[in-house]
Amino acid sequence: MQIFRHIPHVSSPQAIAIGNFDGMHLGHQALLRQLIAYAQTYRIVPAVMTFEPHPREFFTPQNAPARLASMREKLEYFAECGVQHVYVQRFSHAFAAQSPAAFMQVLRQQLNANVVMVGEDFCFGAKRAGSVQTLIEHGFNVIPLPEVQLNGERVSSTLVRNALAAGELVKAHSLLGRAYSISGKVVHGAKLGRQLGFPTANVHMRHERPALTGVYAVKLNNLPAVANLGIRPTLEGIPKLKLEVHVFDFNGDLYDQHVHVQFFHKLRDEQKFAGLDALKAQIALDALQAKQYFTAGECR
Repeated sequence: MQIFRHIPHVSSPQAIAIGNFDGMHLGHQALLRQLIAYAQTYRIVPAVMTFEPHPREFFTPQNAPARLASMREKLEYFAECGVQHVYVQRFSHAFAAQSPAAFMQVLRQQLNANVVMVGEDFCFGAKRAGSVQTLIEHGFNVIPLPEVQLNGERVSSTLVRNALAAGELVKAHSLLGRAYSISGKVVHGAKLGRQLGFPTANVHMRHERPALTGVYAVKLNNLPAVANLGIRPTLEGIPKLKLEVHVFDFNGDLYDQHVHVQFFHKLRDEQKFAGLDALKAQIALDALQAKQYFTAGECR
């Protein structure tokens, strides 16, 4: 898969799916399956255009929705789906001010879009003036994807975020078609967990505002574990959220490895304890409950 952080001139015709693709839920997956099938049928290149940062992060950073996936995670999903070209469009003032006509010119003259695949509510251009109907009126071959529903609800990134924030991981799993996960590089920390008898892998996150916090039964690279995602309120001086994972019965070295942490069950919210002894006792209880969860075979 080739990744472009600029818009080149492409000679071969392409089928292009356009969107933010945050979280890669069932709706996104349906769109990409349609993209790959079309590209294979007509022997053209399956491509994706996505945006960084998310438009709402650009316009209202303080009120932007929680990120479900980093750009690296999205790129991994695209590769797994069989996408060949990914165009990461930098969302800027200049891009936001671009007219619908200018954007369509890029699609036609630079990206050689044979077909454009978007959600039915897709809008583009300054003040969101362009729509699916605009593309059709200007001669584009457009395949809009009808909304995907699950149990009577429209599958969306917002619905996934709400499920995660509420601790409804089974619902999030159903909306995503897989367990929600966060990936990142294992970095060195203060090693306090080791002192308490529960060594942790400190996973560097690119999510500044993750969709969930608390203590969870998780798997790190498919190994059962317990994780804390939060600010560690019992300790002082923690400037931002941390993801710390204690893998059961593991003595290997994970430093500098890129790992995937899958979230299966919420054990509790974060809380502040009177001291390290109380914190250690609670960590032991969390670990026991996480082990019991996996022993019971409840994760799917």
